[in-house]
Amino acid sequence: MEQKRGKIGNWLRNSITARMLVVGFLLIVLLIPLEFVKSLISERSYRQAEVIQDINGKWGNEVLLSGPILKIPYKTFKEVRIYDEKTKTYSTVNEEAVRDAYFFPETLDIVSDIDSKPLSRGIYESVVFTADINVNGKFPKPDFSKSDIKGEHILWEKATVIINTSNLKGIRNTPVVKLNSQSLSMSPKYSTDYLNTIESGYIEGLKNTANMLSFSFDLKINGSESLKFLPIGKETTARMKSNWHSPSFDGRFLPEDGSREISKDGFKAGWKVLQINRQFEQSFFGNLPELSAFGFGTKFIIPVDEYQKSERTAKYGFMVIGLTLLVFLLIQLVSKIYIHPFQYVMIGLALVMFYTLLISISEHSSFLKAYGIAAAAVLTLITVYSRAILKVFKFPLLICASLASLYGFIYVIIQLENYALLVGSIGLFIILAIIMFASRKIDWGNS
Repeated sequence: MEQKRGKIGNWLRNSITARMLVVGFLLIVLLIPLEFVKSLISERSYRQAEVIQDINGKWGNEVLLSGPILKIPYKTFKEVRIYDEKTKTYSTVNEEAVRDAYFFPETLDIVSDIDSKPLSRGIYESVVFTADINVNGKFPKPDFSKSDIKGEHILWEKATVIINTSNLKGIRNTPVVKLNSQSLSMSPKYSTDYLNTIESGYIEGLKNTANMLSFSFDLKINGSESLKFLPIGKETTARMKSNWHSPSFDGRFLPEDGSREISKDGFKAGWKVLQINRQFEQSFFGNLPELSAFGFGTKFIIPVDEYQKSERTAKYGFMVIGLTLLVFLLIQLVSKIYIHPFQYVMIGLALVMFYTLLISISEHSSFLKAYGIAAAAVLTLITVYSRAILKVFKFPLLICASLASLYGFIYVIIQLENYALLVGSIGLFIILAIIMFASRKIDWGNS
């Protein structure tokens, strides 16, 4: 029995095939702690999203503004047959209901001045803003001629102006809509829709108005994530100015060419949207449709997402561990120095520790600094440990140079976007060529 164990031990120590099988098995085992690290990164990322959502919820969420809209009620009549149990006959009555007509502006001009700032809680940070918005334009005279509504059924005396917004709680002033010579105070209406409504009091003398109705109002609102507008004007223009240096122009329409200016001190942008550019009319009868998909504006983003970069780095963990263990295996085969499986495990765990160091340090510093510190720590540890294993200087230096090159190569890939696949493919091809060249003189006959 002891002789049989001795044969197995000698086979594991001397057979190339046995060593490769052991290293391959250990590589698979090391994927378990690597998956735990990936789960940790995802958990911290989710935690960040929850904290940012909570910060934004207290300050004010994203802002989508639609308005002003002219709202005029009208009566509708529907014939309803009623059965009389006593006379056993049917009678017809006209059932009256009140519905609303909505008229959009002829011209709509929006000017917004946005003061943005980062807001922190612990190690997490969100960007919030306070926007001073000035809106002005003109309404055309309401036209019911394209509908079958009779003039006497239009309730002109109950006409109002409404403004819809996704962030009612963020409003910091009481808007007053100036309509020609009238000043209309706004108050909220109960709504279960995504866009909440604030509505004015009744408009006086609307029925006898022959000309266009000029309007204007100012709105001060807190928000986060994004500020968008709906292009409900027959001609909608919008100008936006902010001190935030990392805008992402979002929505159905982009700013006009030449209107965008982005610098470290902020940005400026302008939009112009015509009725022909979007697929809805200037008036609706009965119900106001959902038009949120036509919004345009700006997202206020924090450009560096450390968790996303850490997650992308961890995806290369299998390659880093596999190539490093392969280098040790080749050194073992060339130098005839025996490396115990336990020592392979220690080296693999040190490589896994790189990712825990990266995520923990990056939460308190920049990604570049965290990457450099984590890489330097792991390189030092593995170099010193391999010096104790291999007993000479040249092999630890080779391992240090190889691992440093590999970490540098991965960092370059992480920073690239459009060329990440191309550079990664070329890099892997070069690595494969180096390994093939380095292993060409190994005697594989002792397998």
